[in-house]
Amino acid sequence: MIKTEFGIIDDFQPAQKYTTYEPEQYYCVAIDDDEYIDDWWERLLMIRTYNMSLEQPQWALSRWGITLIPPESLPALLEIIAEDNRIYWDDDLVELAALIRQAITENKYMIHYGV
Repeated sequence: MIKTEFGIIDDFQPAQKYTTYEPEQYYCVAIDDDEYIDDWWERLLMIRTYNMSLEQPQWALSRWGITLIPPESLPALLEIIAEDNRIYWDDDLVELAALIRQAITENKYMIHYGV
């Protein structure tokens, strides 16, 4: 499995550049990049994100880098995951959906580490 990871940034700093791979700091959930991100790519292209800092807006996820996902983009990401039928048997997707719901509830940014 080539993994891609998602976590919640508890204390988001708007001026900070998030350039270091620190999945344990954000309690990341890993999913299979090839299996999921490839399938979702067209829909992910509609989600506003940032490449490592708020100075670099973009769309979708940085496949080989670090992406910041703002709170306003999280409902769209959750919708993509919730509509994937594999959520019924893949515990990683269930865990990721729960993490996104938590971030939405707490109005927090998420971080994504590409492959």
